Parts: sequence; structure tokens; C-alpha cells
Amino acid sequence: MTIPMPTRRGVLGTLAGLAAAGATGAAYAFEVEPGWLLHVVEHRVAPAGWPPGRSLTLGVIADLHAGGPHMPFRRVEAILEVALKQPVDLFLVLGDMTAGGKLTGAPGLADTTARLLGELRAPGGVHAVLGNHDWWEDAAVQDSRRGLPRFAAMLERAGIGVLHNDAVKVGGAWLAGLGSLWSFRAPGRRYVGTDDIGRALARVTDDDPVVLLCHEPDIFPRVPAGRVALTLSGHTHGGQVRILGHSPVVPSRYGNRYAYGHVVEDGKHLVVSGGIGTSIMPVRFGVPPEITLIRVGAA
Repeated sequence: MTIPMPTRRGVLGTLAGLAAAGATGAAYAFEVEPGWLLHVVEHRVAPAGWPPGRSLTLGVIADLHAGGPHMPFRRVEAILEVALKQPVDLFLVLGDMTAGGKLTGAPGLADTTARLLGELRAPGGVHAVLGNHDWWEDAAVQDSRRGLPRFAAMLERAGIGVLHNDAVKVGGAWLAGLGSLWSFRAPGRRYVGTDDIGRALARVTDDDPVVLLCHEPDIFPRVPAGRVALTLSGHTHGGQVRILGHSPVVPSRYGNRYAYGHVVEDGKHLVVSGGIGTSIMPVRFGVPPEITLIRVGAA
């Protein structure tokens, strides 16, 4: 059998086709998916011990990174309009609401972001924890290692309750919120956290179920089994690039283990939202921006 050798024209045509496909893929990853798509992703979670006949629908907004690439305020407004159309019992904001490095360089960015988030409405209210960027962007707090970032006060003024190692009862369940595991930068690409899970759970005064909020999913192995019904996190952006369920780079010591979605380990439940914005690189591929709905205790 004679195998024909490729002609110069054929080789050039193939290379041109590959280049075009690469350019198309790059355009999709750098523009279409992060800048134009928005999915509403739903998870149904039935934790052991959740009271029969009781259900909660949680709307999660994570990693908005307002002011960053693909996230001008007009898009933030459009995203929040979609969120408001979802039938939820309460909204949960899981941190990293403004773009990294922009707080001091763009006057009004944080205030405007907080004001827009304050337009969210739900029967059980809107509750938040802070993310690492919310901490890093406050130079005074980073220098002093004292107090909360000023963004927390902005959220409170907008009507959003910020949970920092604290708990509040809403709709027959407890919301316990932790400080970020990456609150302060340290030498050698290390981070110092402000999380105190013992303090937060000490504020729970009865046996009703607990939903734990922490920006980073790396808290999950330390969550006490049997006491916390569900842990919710963001931070990873699903890896921002996700191919066949795997992300090459995940900002977690556990790699892909807690990169995205509903995880069950040792009878414990974790849902990691893919979030909305981008960080480091303005790219998303295989993990479009999402509003996350979690129906807890629903059939």
C-alpha cells in the first residue's frame, strides 16, 4: 500500500486550520465564556439529620471580582438581576467581591459594589463572609493585622450581614461564617488566616442544622462531622480552566479535590461555587460564570 506524502499546500492548509482553531478557542476562553456567559447551577443536598419536611433554597454569589476584566458595573447589575429572579429563601455572598488591587486605585469601586449587592432581596436576608481579596485590598488592616477590612462596614451599611467567626439563625437553620484562611499575606507565598471555627460554632445555641460559610474550601477537612450539615465555599473559580472534570491549576492545597461542585466525604457535604469573575488571568474555559442555587433538604 502506497501512502501519499503530504504536499506543501496541504501542510500549510493544516497549519492554518490549527491556527484558526487555536484563535477561536482563545477568543472563547478570553472573551466569550468569562465575558458573556452566565449559568444558574443547581445542587440538591440532603444531609443526614436534616429535619424532615424542612427545606431551604440558598442563592450563592461568589467571587464577583467587580471592576475586573469582563466585570464592569453594567454587567454586575445584569448578573444581580438574574439572581433576583431566582426563588431563594436567602442569599449568601461568599467573598472576593471586588477585583484584586483595585480598591485604592479605583475610587468608589468597593462602595459601588457593596451598594449593588445591597439590592439583593430574599425572605431570609443577605449574609456574607469575606474573601482573601477583601482582606488584601485593605492596606491598613494588612499592616496592623487588626480589625476587619473596611469593605465589611460597606456591606453592613448596604444591609448585608457579615459573619466573621459568628453565627446567626435564619429560617430554622444556623448560618455560621468564618474569616478567610488567606486573610494576610506572609513571606514565602504563605498566608495567615483569621478563621475560628470553634468560636463560630460556639454561637450556635440549639440542635438545629448548621450551614457553614467559608471563602476557601480548604476548611472542609476540619469541619466537625455530624454538627455541620453543609459547608459552602468559593475561591477556586472552579480552577477557571476545567477540562474533563480536571483543572490544571487550583488555588488549594488539595488540588482538584475541592475545586468545584458538590463533594461528599465521610458523610459531610461541601458545595464549591464556580463563582463569577476571574483572577490572575482573565480567562474561563469549561467553567462559565455561575449563580449557584443549593436546595437543602429538598426531594
